[in-house]
Amino acid sequence: MTSERLLLVADLGTRSYTDVLHLQRAAARARLDGSLTQDLLLLVEHPPVITLGRAARDPSHRLFTPELLTARGVELFDVERGGDVTFHGPGQLVGYPIVDLNRHKLDLHWYLRQIEDVLMRAIGTMGIVGERSVGQTGVWTSGRKIASIGVHARQWVTWHGFALNVTTDLSYFDLMVPCGIAGVTMTSVEQELLRSSTAGAPSASLGAEVRSAVVRAAGEVFSLVPTEADESVMEPLEAAARPSA
Repeated sequence: MTSERLLLVADLGTRSYTDVLHLQRAAARARLDGSLTQDLLLLVEHPPVITLGRAARDPSHRLFTPELLTARGVELFDVERGGDVTFHGPGQLVGYPIVDLNRHKLDLHWYLRQIEDVLMRAIGTMGIVGERSVGQTGVWTSGRKIASIGVHARQWVTWHGFALNVTTDLSYFDLMVPCGIAGVTMTSVEQELLRSSTAGAPSASLGAEVRSAVVRAAGEVFSLVPTEADESVMEPLEAAARPSA
């Protein structure tokens, strides 16, 4: 058995929000009972979905009707994460860290700042300067919001996580007041690179480059060794995530 502190990384490709929500919960249970012995980062791209966090109490933040969601092919979920209303969809890197804070620091505010640091370091490798906004969670650049964060924890084991806009169709955010922040302007890695006078057009491999940068940064920030999660890790979790007949 390795003595290294690993960050197991599972790239799930494109998966439904429902499937991955069940998988997150199964992984968190496994981390709690000790059958998952290392921290795990699930990376995924979802079909279009709007999620409502625990703070999503103000109906004025929802600028959609059921008919409009149907027309745009967007699902809607109430979930246990912190935060307000947000969007996940194509062109977005969504990350769900299943982290046992007993091995790091028992402080959720610290954890949120670490996730912000991961994302700021990652986009920094693209020449994009990430920023925090006082009193708010997430990552901004030049006053525009590029990443959203909302987490949940039980007995200091985390799930839910972050959404970094890479090549996202930002018009989906017009369906809401993103994260409940009035007047916020959403942006993406692609849009910021196009704005830059020093960068050329984003490469076709931008998504893969951002994924690699996030994984590297997560390892650095949490002092873990990123390692691809193999079948011996994922198969039990996938089995536990399947709804019972």
